[in-house]
Amino acid sequence: MRIVVDADACPVKDILIRIARERQIPVIMVCDTAHELSDSYSTHITVDKARDSADICLANLLEREDLVVTQDYGVAALALGKGARALNPMGLEYTNANMDQLLFERYVGQKIRRGGGRAGKNKKRTAADDKAFERALLRAVDGKNME
Repeated sequence: MRIVVDADACPVKDILIRIARERQIPVIMVCDTAHELSDSYSTHITVDKARDSADICLANLLEREDLVVTQDYGVAALALGKGARALNPMGLEYTNANMDQLLFERYVGQKIRRGGGRAGKNKKRTAADDKAFERALLRAVDGKNME
């Protein structure tokens, strides 16, 4: 198992590095040139700033049994298709059972935004969100169902 991270806007890098280091799980962080990463544990892959370049690189790296941490439903769907597990920074496991609904909600939100509307509010991250992610990550690295 490796943990592969869509690191462009990942708010839980410190948590996952700590847990991965404790458990000696390799971590690969993928980001574009607009972001700077620095930790002494993970492998960093920096790609150009083109649209979806980090997502494409990440999808190409994935292997069966990897764990992907991403906020992007499309990346999560690709991970599931390759036999990997996927987790978002709020602790939600992406599964075949919830992916269709999540992709549909993304489509509706994009349609609303294209029409000039707003598709919901982004809540500020809390300590409880970090704890939820940590619990889900621990379950994932222990090979347990996260649901």
